[in-house]
Amino acid sequence: LKERLSNIVVGYTTKGDMVKVKDLKAQGAMAALLKEAINPNLVQTIEHVPAFVHGGPFANIAHGTNSIVATKMALKLRDYAVVEAGFASDLGAEKFFDIVCRLAGLSPSAVVLVTTIRALKHHGGVSKEALSQENLQALALGLENLEAHLDILSNFGLPVVIALNKFSSDTEKEVNMVREAAEKRGARIALSEVWEKGGDGGIELAREVLAATEENKTYKPLYDLDLPLREKIKTIATKIYGADDVEYTPQALSTVKDLEERGFGKLPVCMAKTQLSISDDPKKLGRPKNYKINVREVRISAGAGFVVAICGNIMTMPGLPKKPAAESIDIDSDGNITGLF
Repeated sequence: LKERLSNIVVGYTTKGDMVKVKDLKAQGAMAALLKEAINPNLVQTIEHVPAFVHGGPFANIAHGTNSIVATKMALKLRDYAVVEAGFASDLGAEKFFDIVCRLAGLSPSAVVLVTTIRALKHHGGVSKEALSQENLQALALGLENLEAHLDILSNFGLPVVIALNKFSSDTEKEVNMVREAAEKRGARIALSEVWEKGGDGGIELAREVLAATEENKTYKPLYDLDLPLREKIKTIATKIYGADDVEYTPQALSTVKDLEERGFGKLPVCMAKTQLSISDDPKKLGRPKNYKINVREVRISAGAGFVVAICGNIMTMPGLPKKPAAESIDIDSDGNITGLF
């Protein structure tokens, strides 16, 4: 922890030299503040299953997964550990495989790709207000998005299980259409009804995941760390996002050159982009094609150990929803809590 804190860049001298936390001799004081926070936070699900919630960086602007110490502790305590990699395969999964697994020496056994019929219909052109209505035509179009994510995950060499997260508005015809598309592709798929039925609703999915872990396939990262930063960015843009190429602002190109000259060229790249599209444009739904990724800024996260490429108009400060969930939570005079679900 102290080593990572000491490497954080806090500014530059008038001569252009980096000023790090260790130059200010502040890493000890910072670590003292974090001496409890470094310990994984143990919580439980409503069915009393243990879970670590430790670190929650958003995958659209950071690496998107919990701490390495929490994952390793979970692996020590149980036969299987599931790590959530937020914001889909183009963000969470790619960063987990290319940044976290390398740094931690982890070798995952399988991938669970979560999808919903509502999301697929949205990618097929349906407005959010009409997602509860059956629409097989839009669903068929939206399945291109699911195909794209399967192609993305194929880069990493692991078996994939599609978890179809069922909503009460999903119809039998819609569920069957997604199952048939998965089977045509040769992908494992299971219906997840955990929201409605609790753990019993996840048994089919659990069995498929356990079977997938027995395939003994080996994970592989997408790119070699020895590649120049621009080559790493292009590899992610073309192989993960399906872009034709990458466009840079003059400022971004200057920063890339500067970081490589300072010795940061062999770090992994953490892409910051919208989570609403596989591309860097939130309006490009489905499976975007014939476009270029725009890198407008490049930053160094020296403490974390990666270079951040900021794409499109993404904001790196997370925003709140129009109506925060807290507004719906209440407790009555008898101590009954409402509004959590």
